[in-house]
Amino acid sequence: MLRSLLLYLSRAAWAQRIVLHWGLARRVARRFVAGETEDEAVDAVRRLNEGGFSVTLDVLGESIHEAADARLMVAAYLRILDRIKQEGLNAWVSLKLTSLGLDVDPELCRDNMREILTRAREYNIRVTVDMEDHPYTQRTIDMVRALTHEDGFDNVRAVIQAYLYRSDADIAQLAAEGIGVRLCKGAYKEPAHIAYPKKADVDRSMMRLMQVLLDASAPGRGYPGIATHDEKIIQAAKQYAQAQGIGRDRYEFQMLYGVRSGLQAELAAEGYGMRVYVPFGSQWYPYFMRRLAERPANVWFFASSLFKR
Repeated sequence: MLRSLLLYLSRAAWAQRIVLHWGLARRVARRFVAGETEDEAVDAVRRLNEGGFSVTLDVLGESIHEAADARLMVAAYLRILDRIKQEGLNAWVSLKLTSLGLDVDPELCRDNMREILTRAREYNIRVTVDMEDHPYTQRTIDMVRALTHEDGFDNVRAVIQAYLYRSDADIAQLAAEGIGVRLCKGAYKEPAHIAYPKKADVDRSMMRLMQVLLDASAPGRGYPGIATHDEKIIQAAKQYAQAQGIGRDRYEFQMLYGVRSGLQAELAAEGYGMRVYVPFGSQWYPYFMRRLAERPANVWFFASSLFKR
């Protein structure tokens, strides 16, 4: 019930207007968001790199409905790619297709993606296309495959959500084509005919898909990101990779900025690739609400901050 409410609020314009102007919420959100400016994001990346972590930077924003706003997002990504190159940061970027105009015009979105991917390829930076809720799943996969096979970009990656029933087929296809995948459980509220409603089933799906990606990994091909904070799944991935003779250079773990930082440090110290997903920007509200919805501990953190005020 609480999760459903928070996910509803993540899309409620009236709630966003209130929270965006609430100073306390803005300060609490900094646990999960690196800041609102490029400089703040770059500072966060530099600190994480110094700690032995690689990073994926995400300029927050989604559900854009004007071509001009999509162009502003393209400009923001080109700037952050330039900063990564100029400052020698160990970072990729991720983005949402709806922030680049997918709902305005798919061809506009594809043109915007080509521009970003071209700049990123010049700098040897990979670009992950984030997955949104289920109405966008097929359109997102189609876009990634078109950019790979028709436009010739080898630096674009997809995200697949383990809670969707269709993900077994999607993972099989992408793995066979050598397209890199970030595998996560999924953060949206989906209907029971689309996604597994029970956590145990989602966990089993995550384990199964993780093994498929590890089996398909090879130097220069695939390189899956296992995106989870679940220690059981992390341990299972480590054990499976070791049993199959899959080296640590063929995959990495990925976690969110501000979540399970101690576990992130442990994995990095053990010699595993550990990438931290670092979001930034003024449009932090939907992302923040989804983080609250994911774990009761996040809600408690927010509530306790109110009482400490």
